[in-house]
Amino acid sequence: MKKVGYFEGTDSIILTTLACEGIDTFPLGNGEDGYGKYVGHITKGDNISLVVGYLHKIIPLSEQTTKPIDILYSCIAHRIPAVILVPEELEEKAKKVLGELADKVKLTNPENALDVIMNILK
Repeated sequence: MKKVGYFEGTDSIILTTLACEGIDTFPLGNGEDGYGKYVGHITKGDNISLVVGYLHKIIPLSEQTTKPIDILYSCIAHRIPAVILVPEELEEKAKKVLGELADKVKLTNPENALDVIMNILK
């Protein structure tokens, strides 16, 4: 069975649709928001097929030395695709903010997120 890890704020219609399609949903947190399991602690044993959430959930606070790639390190290490939701008009700015992580995640407009997620899960 497929399982999608999601950050707080992910559209409930997306999560409901996934549930109706027989795909489990699993809450994840960024270590600061107190929501779900910390994404940095996910393992292969969690059986997460994909992670989805808005860009601001993987951007550390300015006073932190952490980088976005550090927050999603477990996804990269375990080859779990990450879909980051960013309005289309902000995509270039988002790539700059993400730095080296930009090439390791899928940026998508929130309006297209469900289609992108379903295509990756096929």
